[in-house]
Amino acid sequence: MKKIGLMGCGAVANYGHIPAILNVKELKLHAIFDPFEKNLLAMQKKYGIPNAFTDPEKFFKSGIEAVSITSPAPCHRQNVLDAARYKMPVICEKPLAMDRKESMEMIRVMKKAKLPLYTGFCYRFSPCALKIRELLKKKAIGDVRSLRLIYNWDCHGKYELDGKGKRIIQKRREDRMLEGGPMVDCGTHQIDLAMFWLNSEIVSYHGYGAWVDKYEAPDHVWLHMDHANGAHTMVEISYSYHFTSKHKSKEFVYELIGTDGVIRYDREAESFIMRNSNGTFKFEFHHEKNFEGVYKEWAKSLHTGKSELLTTAEAGMKVTDIAREATNEAIRNRKGN
Repeated sequence: MKKIGLMGCGAVANYGHIPAILNVKELKLHAIFDPFEKNLLAMQKKYGIPNAFTDPEKFFKSGIEAVSITSPAPCHRQNVLDAARYKMPVICEKPLAMDRKESMEMIRVMKKAKLPLYTGFCYRFSPCALKIRELLKKKAIGDVRSLRLIYNWDCHGKYELDGKGKRIIQKRREDRMLEGGPMVDCGTHQIDLAMFWLNSEIVSYHGYGAWVDKYEAPDHVWLHMDHANGAHTMVEISYSYHFTSKHKSKEFVYELIGTDGVIRYDREAESFIMRNSNGTFKFEFHHEKNFEGVYKEWAKSLHTGKSELLTTAEAGMKVTDIAREATNEAIRNRKGN
């Protein structure tokens, strides 16, 4: 059993990472770190974690053997550099870094220390995502020519209520918009899935945006990617879809169109089907995220030294590059600039 340390006690760590680690028998969550003591102690109490630190040095010296980084993206670089200094293997939440320069430094430092660095994309571990990969390997829909990967939602809404019941700008959404917007945040999952499923290099891409809200980054983004094998992927993602509506609605769809059929996954309809020349096939539905799958595979890699399913840091850098460059292209081409 490996003693794990987790850095960053925010919302995603709370609902995703920490419960997943606690459910993997090969891992023991030995310590957590967060610079904000209120978040830290609340998480320690909720999950009964033995050690909690606001001091990174004490955290790394607490007896942990590997580190999961779930802090905000601007903190990833320093967290990874500290882990390398203390000789700790790392799995890091997406996006890997704020830009390519940071990513390259993180990869270089970890390689110099001869330590593994993975990017934690949880969508690819959903049983449905793994089933799609299996179907494509079997050419169940022939040669894939088109992917439509869509996630339109409100990122928890434009507003929230403060402690006095006053309506204020919702901080979590605002932070994600200031860090680069929806393509850099959630859209990286879809980019990773396209690479994972097709196993074909992305040779060109372009980004387009719409501005419903007033941030530099577009809050509704379209990304078009051409793959070396001739396939084309379109990613559409929004953080402004019904973001001020009283009654919310979301779209979350994967469509893979091949020469002999179509695979369609619709989260909101809880539907996962394939139609090809042999008929219509319904598969068991699962939600798009699987944190536990990530940590089971990471636990395995900590013992074997390798993984065929985890996203390498280099691939994670490529994903982040595409998301950021596509967003920046949309900003440059914005009408009225």
